[in-house]
Amino acid sequence: MLNKQVVKDVLAAAMSTGGDFAEVYVEDRYNNAIEMVSGKVEKSLSGRDYGIGIRIFQGLNSVYTYTCENGSAHLIGVAKKAAAAISGIPKFAGVDFAITPDASKHAVKILPSQVAKKNKIDLMRVGFNSAKSSSALIDQVVVNYMDYTQNVLVANTEGVFAEDQRTRTRYTVSAIANHDGKMQSGSINKGSGKGFELYDEIDVAWIGKESARIALTMLDAKSSPSGKLPVVMDNKFGGVIFHEACGHGLEATSVAKGNSVFADKLGQKIASDVVNAVDDGTVPNEWGSANIDDEGTPTRRNVLIENGVLKGYMVDRLNARRMDHEITGSSRRQSYKYAPTSRMTNTYILNGKDKFEDMIRSIEYGLYAKYLGGGSVNTATGEFNFAVEEAYIIKNGEIKEPVKGATLIGTGAEILNKIEMISDNFDSAEGMCGSVSGSIPAGLGQPALKVSEITVGGREEI
Repeated sequence: MLNKQVVKDVLAAAMSTGGDFAEVYVEDRYNNAIEMVSGKVEKSLSGRDYGIGIRIFQGLNSVYTYTCENGSAHLIGVAKKAAAAISGIPKFAGVDFAITPDASKHAVKILPSQVAKKNKIDLMRVGFNSAKSSSALIDQVVVNYMDYTQNVLVANTEGVFAEDQRTRTRYTVSAIANHDGKMQSGSINKGSGKGFELYDEIDVAWIGKESARIALTMLDAKSSPSGKLPVVMDNKFGGVIFHEACGHGLEATSVAKGNSVFADKLGQKIASDVVNAVDDGTVPNEWGSANIDDEGTPTRRNVLIENGVLKGYMVDRLNARRMDHEITGSSRRQSYKYAPTSRMTNTYILNGKDKFEDMIRSIEYGLYAKYLGGGSVNTATGEFNFAVEEAYIIKNGEIKEPVKGATLIGTGAEILNKIEMISDNFDSAEGMCGSVSGSIPAGLGQPALKVSEITVGGREEI
């Protein structure tokens, strides 16, 4: 992607004013996105993003710049301009690269670029027809298809010279049901670090039908009760609660500056005994996986919580300096336009020993959250607020009528300690995560779990 000698020259220019570390990040990415509305293709965008980022450290200070031009003289000039922000005594004597061998854990069988756009649109029509034909009450269906292949090179003054190719595909169906002016929506997506072979493994007709089912179910649902209730959160995207309410608080981006409720708590009990959680960027072909992170460090499986005890954080190179902590292969960025920082990859609560049916039977009156929607969190306090896309009342140990408009409100520390039961039905899901280094694909997941009590927001009193 760049000649090694050019990279060496750029790093030397970056270190010319006394920096103690420099890095070059090269990205070459091919994107494809299609949107179908009411059975017609409304948007189809294809393109290429190419750029180079240069980063310099001096102690705990950092400088970052980027460019789209890759000429040697231009890159050296950009590096020197960035280095002008650093003042010190130059000590850099050059670097010998240890090239990381290609050992991909995430093999792609069919590159999306090798598949005709017509075939992708045909797949979208299957999801559309499946959702639209579910009921005359389905008013609108939107199908989104996305794929990209991203090639990266990371090289630095510590001898790293590592390349990676990342392919991701995603398919989403959103349906809107309308009856007498009342409207409800449902959405299901599937994403993966695989190529077009993903569509030999998933059922896009089911995705369309399930999105319509959610919308239709919620259309006639009564309003959710409000108050403190026991809640069972289902598997897959239920993991978004842990991702937001706890995961961000375990990223060094907030921990290193003391802006996290979990700062300085390594080795302390922060959750109930049944909670075990990891962040794992090595899971083959998962949504958030890669061979290396965006600093060239091999990804790994990081244990975050073990039997309720905080065991680790997710730490990037710069924050490792601030925290005197090892680097964990957790540094990520949206593109070359962003400096990297610590981010989640695939963040999971692991299987427990309980059964889903036993969780439901243990509740006299509560809420079953089948699908969670979006939400927000304050990492400094751990306070979160999440919408529930599909929910049901639990009465006398049985799942009863659906309810709409439910929200889950609380803090990460509170919910972790109130998890009473964890099932053995782990499954994963996919989302997009936004933070200071941009929007990135993040895997998440959990088994179904029971929280003894959480504040549920709704329109009806208990």
